[in-house]
Amino acid sequence: MSSQTLTPFSYAILVLVGRGGAGAHDLVRMARQGRIYAAAAESQYYAEPKRLERLGYLSSRKGPGRTNERTHYSLTEKGLDALRGWAREPVRFPRVLHEGVVRLLAADLVGEEPVREGIVALSRELDELETLLDAADAIAATFPHREKYLRINHRLARRLIAAHRDWIADVERELG
Repeated sequence: MSSQTLTPFSYAILVLVGRGGAGAHDLVRMARQGRIYAAAAESQYYAEPKRLERLGYLSSRKGPGRTNERTHYSLTEKGLDALRGWAREPVRFPRVLHEGVVRLLAADLVGEEPVREGIVALSRELDELETLLDAADAIAATFPHREKYLRINHRLARRLIAAHRDWIADVERELG
């Protein structure tokens, strides 16, 4: 990737910075809350805004923080223009390296029981994700400019969780 290239993650950062701006710590918090969608390491939420600022898509200002000075990023016109162009591009189906899918394929190598155990354990994380979604739904109204879009995404996330629960049930039935 060229250091000038915007990636899907770059666009995610631009969107999360949004109208009101955000600091890297805010981006990390949002990623934790929306972790069903997030796949990047927390360190990337600190590095990418700096890169986008160097490229002119974000601007920043320093402000007081709890212990240290904090950097607050804002979209530039160039960043908004990039989002406008990107929004019209066709959405591709997400590429996912799904650990469970790969693990299931290993059943002939390592045995069905350990694979079944590992996959069934995913249910606990799905419970955690549903709890996060409940919390996200509860605060969605506090973002009136994005509430409708947040709720649509939350419904998708709940469908993904339900699909995973169905898949786990298949694994339990077939490997049990």
